Amino acid sequence: MSRYDGDVLAGNWRRPMKGKIPQVPAELDLVVEDADSGFCGAIVACDKEAVTLEDRFGKRRLFPLAPAAFLLEGKTVTLVRPAAQAQKGTLRSASGSIAVEGLRARVARESRIYVEGVHDAALVEKIWGHDLRVEGVVVEYLEGVDDLPAIVEEFEPGPGRRLGVLVDHLVAGSKESRIAAQVTSPHVLVVGHPFVDIWQAVKPSVLRIPAWPVVPRGVPWKEGVIAALGWRMEPADAWRRILGSVSTFADLEPELLGRVEELIDFVTNPGESD
Repeated sequence: MSRYDGDVLAGNWRRPMKGKIPQVPAELDLVVEDADSGFCGAIVACDKEAVTLEDRFGKRRLFPLAPAAFLLEGKTVTLVRPAAQAQKGTLRSASGSIAVEGLRARVARESRIYVEGVHDAALVEKIWGHDLRVEGVVVEYLEGVDDLPAIVEEFEPGPGRRLGVLVDHLVAGSKESRIAAQVTSPHVLVVGHPFVDIWQAVKPSVLRIPAWPVVPRGVPWKEGVIAALGWRMEPADAWRRILGSVSTFADLEPELLGRVEELIDFVTNPGESD
């Protein structure tokens, strides 16, 4: 009998389903379907609260590990986070790439990725750290981009020595966009995200807030956010809370994901001799 047969409104449809719903470990590469949306895909990441599915077209979506929320071979199941030692299949890094087991970090390339601040560097390390060690790419932070042209000149980019730069708030007409336009070397790629600060690249839902607050002009952004959210803590503690809530690429906004992947591809271009 098809699970679509019959009238779902017939009888006492509010009564809980009989029988115990089986719990299934959310093992990597297991193919399941979200019962509510119908999205079907393989599991590529799982943490204590959510699972990420990737469909056959490469599209990924994040779903909470709710009771009786998934279908496995047409049967209702509850996905649970698997024990670390029980995970099978292809292991994935936090960025969603295939994890290299027993990794020994590659000798660092001459090419580098620069980010604006220590928070940017910490977030990039948490999600892409494995990938960067596989590729031998070092991430350094600039503490702002005001002196970017001079920093690029000092780096001396060239064939086999590429530089990728990630800039905060790189939008048309901004100070950051004017500075970035001064960098013209073909061996340097400057990209950016539209967020005022890297904090905003973390999805609000990950922190269980409806949205990132709008901070009035003249108010320091981080302090304004903390006050608006009612967090009684210093910015350093707030950042630890934010970073601690992030576990996979699915916790970040696409505007950041695409730019970091672009930089990694640029500095590891196989056409460049190392």
